[in-house]
Amino acid sequence: MIFKNFQNIKLSALGFGAMRLPQKSDVFTDIDEELTAKMIDYAIKNGVNYFDTAWGYHDGMSETVLGKALSKYPRESFYLATKFPGYDLSNMPKVEEIFEKQLEKCGVEYFDFYLFHNVCEMNINEYLDEQYGIYDYLIKQKKNGRIKHLGFSAHGSYEVMKRFLDAYGKDMEFCQIQLNFIDWEFQGAKEKVELLSKYNIPVWVMEPLRGGKLAKLPEKYEERLKALRPSEPIPAWAFRFIQSIDSVTVTLSGMSDFDQVKANIETFSENKPLNEEESKTILEIAKEMANGVPCTACRYCTSHCPQELDIPNLISLYNEHSFTGGGFIAPMALMAVEKDRRPDACIACRSCEAVCPQQIKISEVLADFVEKLK
Repeated sequence: MIFKNFQNIKLSALGFGAMRLPQKSDVFTDIDEELTAKMIDYAIKNGVNYFDTAWGYHDGMSETVLGKALSKYPRESFYLATKFPGYDLSNMPKVEEIFEKQLEKCGVEYFDFYLFHNVCEMNINEYLDEQYGIYDYLIKQKKNGRIKHLGFSAHGSYEVMKRFLDAYGKDMEFCQIQLNFIDWEFQGAKEKVELLSKYNIPVWVMEPLRGGKLAKLPEKYEERLKALRPSEPIPAWAFRFIQSIDSVTVTLSGMSDFDQVKANIETFSENKPLNEEESKTILEIAKEMANGVPCTACRYCTSHCPQELDIPNLISLYNEHSFTGGGFIAPMALMAVEKDRRPDACIACRSCEAVCPQQIKISEVLADFVEKLK
C-alpha cells in the first residue's frame, strides 16, 4: 500500500468509501454486513487505514454498519471520517444533535476527519450564516479533541469554493472534491486543485471512477490505452491519473464487492503516475467522451437575452446532466438559480442564437434540458 504523509501521520493513499456498500436487496438500508466486514478486514490487512462515511449514505445506515465493522480493531489503528449533512437545509440548525448522534452510530468518542458536506450553490449561504453556529460548533469540537482534523467536501463551482475558503479557509485542513480525468477540464477540477493549493490545502478525491463510468470505456479508447500500457487494467488508469497530481493525499473509492477491494488494493500497491504522452492521451479521450454543446462562454448571448438568463452556466449544467445521464449535480445547482432564470424561462425568441459564434441552437438546448430534468 502507498502511504501519504499528512501532519505527521501516514494515511493510506486508497481510502475505503462507504457510500456503495454491498446490499442484500434493492433497499439501500439492507446492507450485507457480513460481506462488508470481510471487505473491511481484507482492506485493513492490506494497509488501508482511512474509512469514509456520511450521515446520509445508505439512507442513514452506513455510519452504523461501518462503525460496527471497525469496532473490533484498536481505535488508534484506523482513521474514520464522516460529515455534517448540509446538503439538506433542514439540518442546518441541528449540528449538535447530529454530531452527537453520529458519534453514537459509529461507536466512537471522536472522529479523525470531519467535513462540512457538499458545499455547493444550494447551501453556501446557510453554511456561512452565523445564526446556525455550524462553524463555531465544529471548531469547538476540534478544540475538545472530538474532531482531530476539519475539512470540507465540495461539488459546487469554483466561485462557491472561493466564498467558503475566504470565510473558513484558515481552519480547513483538507478538501474533498470530485476529481477524475473526465472532470479535470469538464467540471474545472484543475482550477479547483490550483485554488486549494493557494490555501495550502491538500486534496482528497471522490468519484475517481465517475460512479463506475470510467471502469470500462468504449473499445476504441481502451485500445489506445492498452497500446501505452498493455498490462494496466482499464479502471487503474483513473487512479494512475490521480497519482500524477502531487497535491492529492487520499483517493476514495466506493467499494461494493470483494473484487473491487482486491483490484483497488492491487492498483495502490505501487505508485505509477502517467508520463507526458499518457497524460495527453487520457485527456484527449476525456475531451472526446465529454463532448457536449461547444459553448466557449464568450457571453455574447447573455447581452441579447430578454429573460437575462445566464446561458453559458445553463449550458455547462446541461452538458454535465447529459454526460452523467441524470444525477444530482445539475438539479442541485439549479436550486440556487432564481426560478425566472432557469431553463424553462427561455421563451425561444432566438435572439441569443443570432449572435452565437458557435451557432448553437440555444433555445433547443434549453428546451431539451427542461425535458431531461423532468
